[in-house]
Amino acid sequence: MFTENDSKQIARHGLTPEAVARQLENFRRGFPALKVSRAASPGDGIRVLAPGQVRAAAERYDAAAPGLRAVKFVPASGAATRMFRDLYAFLGDGERGGAIDTLLARIRDFAFWPELEALLPPDADARRTVDAIVNEGLGYGSQPKGLVTFHAYPEGARKAVEEHLAEGAQYAAGDGTARIHFTVSPEHMEGFRALLDAKAPEYGRRYGVCYDIGFSVQEPSTDTIAVDPDNRPFRTGRGELLFRPAGHGALIGNLDRIDADVIFVKNIDNVTTDARRGDTVLYKKALAGLLLDLRVRADEWIARLDAGDADTEAAAAFVERELCVKLPAGCDAALLRRVLDRPMRVCGMVRNEGEPGGGPFWVANDDGTESLQIAESSQIAPADRHLMQSATHFNPVDLVCCVRRAGGGKYDLKEFVDPATGFISSKSSEGRPLRAQELPGLWNGAMARWITVFVDVPVTTFSPVKTVLDLLRPEHR
Repeated sequence: MFTENDSKQIARHGLTPEAVARQLENFRRGFPALKVSRAASPGDGIRVLAPGQVRAAAERYDAAAPGLRAVKFVPASGAATRMFRDLYAFLGDGERGGAIDTLLARIRDFAFWPELEALLPPDADARRTVDAIVNEGLGYGSQPKGLVTFHAYPEGARKAVEEHLAEGAQYAAGDGTARIHFTVSPEHMEGFRALLDAKAPEYGRRYGVCYDIGFSVQEPSTDTIAVDPDNRPFRTGRGELLFRPAGHGALIGNLDRIDADVIFVKNIDNVTTDARRGDTVLYKKALAGLLLDLRVRADEWIARLDAGDADTEAAAAFVERELCVKLPAGCDAALLRRVLDRPMRVCGMVRNEGEPGGGPFWVANDDGTESLQIAESSQIAPADRHLMQSATHFNPVDLVCCVRRAGGGKYDLKEFVDPATGFISSKSSEGRPLRAQELPGLWNGAMARWITVFVDVPVTTFSPVKTVLDLLRPEHR
């Protein structure tokens, strides 16, 4: 199947021919749909905290934070190409749609306007202005979102990555050190390092913290082979195999290498301004406080089960009521222990207001249990898609994780991935169609076997930037 040159190319990616053959079999066989039973909702899988409970949980975290090692984990490797899709379309066909009209009419309202204005001649027309944003000039079309200027302040504009410095200092620095880990593309590593080396001391003085900033890249060994529409290996014009990054699910290995008691996970583009960050900080702490409480109680039940003196009915009630795992009839102590002894995450869920993204669902598992998972539409069978219409909430990627065992050692996160939850997507290369394979998503199938608890959080904690016009929303002003 593979030539000698193919084998060398496969080896350079850190893969084996056998691993690539398994990827090809996935294309031919496909991935099974999730066994979704219903959307989670308030009172049925989504916990709604009263204001007093939110404050109490946040205070619990604040009290414990000085003795904890917390890390803010930020996937930041994606390019901002899709953010500027309308701009590229305008440069390609010259037709001005509503997005371009809005962009140009409000160009001075963008935080990046002073930078852009300095690059433009006074008589710059629409095409010259748009071109300077995405191409030579600001070059945002080839930059990651983290290095795009998002917000304006009297003392100067901030790029997205700077807002994570400000945010991390407010809930991930209980011991005085704000540890933030960014996953970046190798070609952008220098840009991230240069900016953060220059800015971290300034934010450290402002917030009274020290920063410990780490970086990692998506390993080439997580890439997957592309195929043509007939499921044959896609060949480039040079006759080489085409390997593609396998989505954010490839980052489970990066997350697995984080050494921390509490890990906050949040996307690079989901940030707001200082004036609007209050709810974000409060609810991040509340989610962490709830996580710490549940982890301690779960570990106590593990110890009782190991000692043989646990009331299994009481343990089962805790698992079902607090950890949101529905148990089969006649559940024994062995199954209870397996359910309890796994990584844990508490995930904020936002009321569904039409934003894109996966959602919270109840899913049937092979061991007879039913648990909560974050599911994307591509994981749900067409016959079950109607369940998405009843979803009251969606996933803003607002996770707080505990990856330590009761004895202090770390879980091996790769053991809790459901490999059957990858998916196939249609792409193109060199003007030709191809099929691409993505690994189980980081907060989807890669965490499918974790203990998962969903909590309702206000929409004020969710401020994504999917298109450049989102920067004109009030939460970015």
